[in-house]
Amino acid sequence: MSTSTSTTRTPRRLVVVQAGVGQPSSTRLLAERLATATGDALLERGEESVVEYVDLRLHVHELANAMLTGFASGALAEAVEAVRGADALIAATPVYQASYSGLFKSFVDILDADALRGTPVLLAATAGTARHSLVLEHAMRPLFAHLKAVTVPTAVFAASEDWGSGGLDHGLAARVDVAAGELADLVSGAGSARRAPARLDGELADPVPFEQLLAG
Repeated sequence: MSTSTSTTRTPRRLVVVQAGVGQPSSTRLLAERLATATGDALLERGEESVVEYVDLRLHVHELANAMLTGFASGALAEAVEAVRGADALIAATPVYQASYSGLFKSFVDILDADALRGTPVLLAATAGTARHSLVLEHAMRPLFAHLKAVTVPTAVFAASEDWGSGGLDHGLAARVDVAAGELADLVSGAGSARRAPARLDGELADPVPFEQLLAG
């Protein structure tokens, strides 16, 4: 687990869990971009942040032991505690066999049932083709709903073609910014403070009482 810090008044703790195994890893790269964008969005909302990375490839053997013994130890235990104490989580996985990776699921499996209760979470995934993009909705979002986390509306998927000339193309960069802003809103409370849009004249008028309908 690596840590980056900034001078802060009351720093928000942003934890990034990523299951990329390659070197370099597009999953790690996407997670870094999301963390940077979220930090920038928090600054715009008057919040500063501390970012901690949990690279699951570094905990493969500890995860296997935890699955056998029923508890985490060493650096893996520290990673679990980081997730439990996070103000917000970015969860990024490569797609294997049309779902999140086994490494990613193994880490989720050792978390306590309430470890992520109420925690704002930004979901992200990478794959070689955009055909796998729905993994975020049919696999990732239900998983974190089961964990009682609060997932932001925009999940971010990156296929190979989204990395133009070693960087994000315009479409992916826009999705990163939108999702990061949504996560920052949840962390800072700005989302709940937003007013609902004004109702247009005649739109969604109050329903006629049932007794009045019966009376003709």
